Amino acid sequence: MEKDYILQVKNLETRFKIGKKTVHAVNDVSFNLRRGTTLGVVGESGCGKSVTALSIMQLLPKAAHIEGGQVLYTPSPEQTLNLTDFKRNSKELRSIRGKDIAMIFQDSLSSLDPVYSIGWQIMENLRMHEKLSKKEAKEKIIRMLGELGIPSPEDRFKSYPFEFSGGMKQRVMIAIGMICNPNILIADEPTTALDVTIQAQILALIKQMQQEHGTSVILITHNMGIVAEICDEVAVMYMGRVVEFGSLLQIFENPHHPYTKALLKSVPVLGMGKDTELESIEGTTPDASTVFKGCEFEPRCPFAMKKCTEEHPMVCEIEEGHEVRCWLYEEKCKDDRR
Repeated sequence: MEKDYILQVKNLETRFKIGKKTVHAVNDVSFNLRRGTTLGVVGESGCGKSVTALSIMQLLPKAAHIEGGQVLYTPSPEQTLNLTDFKRNSKELRSIRGKDIAMIFQDSLSSLDPVYSIGWQIMENLRMHEKLSKKEAKEKIIRMLGELGIPSPEDRFKSYPFEFSGGMKQRVMIAIGMICNPNILIADEPTTALDVTIQAQILALIKQMQQEHGTSVILITHNMGIVAEICDEVAVMYMGRVVEFGSLLQIFENPHHPYTKALLKSVPVLGMGKDTELESIEGTTPDASTVFKGCEFEPRCPFAMKKCTEEHPMVCEIEEGHEVRCWLYEEKCKDDRR
């Protein structure tokens, strides 16, 4: 079964040291990414989604460090690399970033350098990893821009970011990520600040590129509608932990964790009555530097028990491939503790 996984994140721990504070951004995070599929990582802002992605790529700021766990990348059945064994700026890791594992960053407005042309910025990644002449690289980039629906790609190759709309800039970010045909594409909130029509176009483009190149995708978002549209499996995060993991159908049709249920109830559904009120999650997300003895969701959970305040919940397998971290399922899963 593990041969089906191109990426395995095991018990990942990432900390930020800010003055005297230690922020527990990623806590014991584990999930697997199957080849050729899309995994959605979903949760509220500040739950650790983006830091998890940056930890995989080892693109963390100086104040952050990986304290434990493994990130196992399996480019072929014969080879598995533990990315956490490499120093963050090592030659080995630089050869993987952008080529084998690429990332579309959250804010295209700030991710593109305003003083360099669009073509130059895409070419920088391409020529770093592939031995192409400038002419060959330019031809490949223009072809990619055309595939992404950018009109007059030959002319746009010479344009600068300020000449592009938000949706066009996001297409450029996809081009930068996909130009080397990576095995894994991490898309961090790829539709942020875009209107719904452009959102749909961007998601369709990611899906199209995935089908054409067999790319495995990790999609980071807080939008459950986007998850339903494009993902095969879903990891729900809260306060730096994966609280539920399963297939798209398992998460949407049979959610178990109180937080997952609350998230789904807060999403508007087409056809719902005008008098139907969306439910909100009680309370607010705690400060990330807060250390909990028990479950992080306990202060906001309507089903909280005394045990929830005393000990971190175990991970229970509800059914094959469907896991939940919650004391409500202790009896059902007491022999599956980890």
